[in-house]
Amino acid sequence: MTIVIVPSILAMDWQAIVGANILKLRKRRGLSQEELAVDAEIDVTYLRGIERGRRNPSLMVMVRLANQLGVHPSKLLQD
Repeated sequence: MTIVIVPSILAMDWQAIVGANILKLRKRRGLSQEELAVDAEIDVTYLRGIERGRRNPSLMVMVRLANQLGVHPSKLLQD
C-alpha cells in the first residue's frame, strides 16, 4: 500500500501570493501602479486586480511584470 501525502502548498491561494509579491516589489522599487502597468504593457485595472488577488495572470504577464520589477518570475510565487 502506498500512502500519498499531499502538501499543504496545493491549498494555498496562489493568486493572493502572486498579488502580494507584486505589490511588495512594486512599492520597494517606488513605482506607481500606472508606471508598472505601462512598462509591463498591461491595463492598470488588470494590475490592480492582480495585486488584490482577484485576477489570475497568465505566465507571460507574470514574466513581463517580473522583468519590470527586476526579479526572476519564480520570485512572484514565493510565499
